[in-house]
Amino acid sequence: MANHNFSIEFFPPKTAEGAEKLRITRAKLSELKPKYFSVTFGAGGSTQRGTLDTVVEILAAGEDAAPHLSCVGGTRESIREILTEFKSHNIKRIVALRGDLPSGYGAAGEFRYANELVEFIRQETGEWFHIEVAAYPEVHPQAKSPQDDLLAFERKVKAGANAAITQYFYNADAYFQFVEQTRKLGIDVPIVAGIMPITNYTQLMRFSDMCGAEIPRWVRLKLASFGDDSASIKAFGLDVVTALCERLLAGGAPGLHFYSMNQAAATTALWQRLVP
Repeated sequence: MANHNFSIEFFPPKTAEGAEKLRITRAKLSELKPKYFSVTFGAGGSTQRGTLDTVVEILAAGEDAAPHLSCVGGTRESIREILTEFKSHNIKRIVALRGDLPSGYGAAGEFRYANELVEFIRQETGEWFHIEVAAYPEVHPQAKSPQDDLLAFERKVKAGANAAITQYFYNADAYFQFVEQTRKLGIDVPIVAGIMPITNYTQLMRFSDMCGAEIPRWVRLKLASFGDDSASIKAFGLDVVTALCERLLAGGAPGLHFYSMNQAAATTALWQRLVP
């Protein structure tokens, strides 16, 4: 795994207690020596401050960290201010996304798509930031068609993205097919696979319905059959996701990005299985 780009994602805590729990989680996950931690934001930029605070704290601990930056509801001026603030903290890495439109939200702001945000970051800051963008092996839930989605991804890369992180998935073929299609378009940036550990059946179903990630029928039925037996769910989930990661790495995935849900145990267990 040493030559792979391995990273871990957190969400910004909303309470002092959550912040303290995240410090403990981060200390445990730091032992795995990830390349960097990324920190998400809330809908409509509501937690952009929480995102920055969390990133600054990670940087102060000597780790690399990347804030997620959404352009939903953002103006050129507000995004410019955020970029200036990021630079003042010597943040060198950004995950640039359009972000989800909150319900009842009319326009998306001055930037309609992530490629416009990426282009703006490059215009304002040159090569200062390493920019990651999102990729959707199973097609973005709002895309008109798979081809449309692929072209949207191409626009983000041409606008200046350095690399991509995928939405999580459990079907390795979807990932390999997506990468192959991007290569045919001449896109050669690394496409890191997003990995969601399986620890809770109802939570996984809810997330997957929201983001359009497919859970294979056999996995879903097996998880449902365990009922409230969380130990069996976690053990089975660990087997399924380990096998997925092994297949991805063997097939040439340049790295893995773990959606930790601010917990250390599942990501650590996966990591220990993957590292010989």
